[in-house]
Amino acid sequence: MTRFVRTQVCAALSAISLAFAAGGAAAADFSWSSAGDILTFDIHAQNENLNITAISAVYEGLLRWSPDRKLEPALATRYERVPEGFLFTIREGVKFHEGETLTPEDVVFSINRALNPRSQFKSFCEGIIKAEKAGPNQVLIRTTNGSPVILNQLVDLKIMSESWAKAHGALEPQNYIAKEESYAARHANGTGPFRLVTREEDVKTVFAANHDWWDEKNRSGNVENATFRPIASASTRTAALLSGEVDFVIDPAAQDLQRLKRSSGVKVTEGPENRTLMVALDEYRDNSPYVRDAAGKPLAQNPFKDKRVREALFISVNRDGIKRGVMRGLSVPTGTIVTSIVNGWDKTAAEPPKADIAGAKKLLAEAGYPQGFGFTLDCPNNRWTNDEATCKALASQWGRIGVKVEVNTMPRAKYFPKVLSFDTSAGLVGWGAPTFDALYALQSLSATFNPKTGDGIANIGRVSLPAMDEALNKIRAEENPEKRNALIGEALRIERENVLHVPVHELMIAWAMRDKVAVVHRPDNRLTMEWVNVK
Repeated sequence: MTRFVRTQVCAALSAISLAFAAGGAAAADFSWSSAGDILTFDIHAQNENLNITAISAVYEGLLRWSPDRKLEPALATRYERVPEGFLFTIREGVKFHEGETLTPEDVVFSINRALNPRSQFKSFCEGIIKAEKAGPNQVLIRTTNGSPVILNQLVDLKIMSESWAKAHGALEPQNYIAKEESYAARHANGTGPFRLVTREEDVKTVFAANHDWWDEKNRSGNVENATFRPIASASTRTAALLSGEVDFVIDPAAQDLQRLKRSSGVKVTEGPENRTLMVALDEYRDNSPYVRDAAGKPLAQNPFKDKRVREALFISVNRDGIKRGVMRGLSVPTGTIVTSIVNGWDKTAAEPPKADIAGAKKLLAEAGYPQGFGFTLDCPNNRWTNDEATCKALASQWGRIGVKVEVNTMPRAKYFPKVLSFDTSAGLVGWGAPTFDALYALQSLSATFNPKTGDGIANIGRVSLPAMDEALNKIRAEENPEKRNALIGEALRIERENVLHVPVHELMIAWAMRDKVAVVHRPDNRLTMEWVNVK
């Protein structure tokens, strides 16, 4: 039997907590902002980082990450590996915000709901067959193997009340892509440290501390009320922070960072982010809808199906130029789809190519496009740091090899339904690995799309390569860490050699805040509100 032991908070957080305790910090209000709004509060409807950040304040999983990124108990108190999978003991006495007592049935319902064909969280269910009640206070999660990454996945598989879901017609996940309305999208009933108070789309979302939280005695922050305000304009977000209208900005504009660092009453915290920015190309259809010939007319064939074309786009990107001119240093050029802090990262696959314009033109000519061609690049304008500017830089660079790119930007609320419904020929993708394991990215981005299993759930180019699928099956079956990492490295090299995506860079996180605010900086770019202290 494996028992959880509460992980000691890292030294930095301890120092922060002690400093505020010494000052007798009282409960405080806290306001924060991002370029885009929260999309939905249905726990399985939209696998997107800011959305998961908001949901995680209200809902909890069986396990959670500690401030120093160690697994620790949440709604489970212990687990053991059994032949069928993992057996969890569910924490007793936990209450949902509307008063229901947490039961094993709620856990079974929630895990199986994540496996629903409409769920956008099937990538977190890799290796999970189903959940079932195994005793008075136990749940068995049946799995295909005993891979430890399954435990990491459970952090983001949140638990909701089955009776509440039934009462409000939310037994199945909201179909966010189809723009379905749902009670669970605008309301929430979790067990977490904050309650959802009000939700005004594109205006504000208000949270209040849940002092009936089962872990209230270990709450390290002092936030009583938290207000999230989406502010699309980068300059307006900066002005709101400088004036004190908001206390924290999770995505300050790179061009404003030096000004913020010099400003009185404001501070900036920086660090690596577990996220890679890349371009996904339509490699599936024989005729791609937003591809044109050199004269601007619809192209009879799909050039992205030719590896030489993808290679030309890959080697013509000046990643160092984008780092200097667009990202202001807040990026790490890369040639792979995962960051260096992710388990399984492969140095060979990650080495970015030097920009080679002549070589790219030669490849295009060999592929039958000596005069180039054109396509539309879909891009959000309020999701990732300088996303729109990155797309425009790529368009300019690809123009040098004769490829005319029209950048089509839109808010993230429109962007994700568009590309996830495959209404794109090329789209910008920012992908992290919240499990901190490369399999998550590979199965989501590079596996052949399979809505039943969740493979390729973010594979907007519908990449399909038998060698990749075979490599992923080997990774899934291997439990030995060293052998497994070798297989992951092989899969990442297959991804690179076949140019299944065009990676651009790893993102760096810069968080900006009033100097009265203390936060725990996370590489997954998630603000944990119960860890926030405000003087």
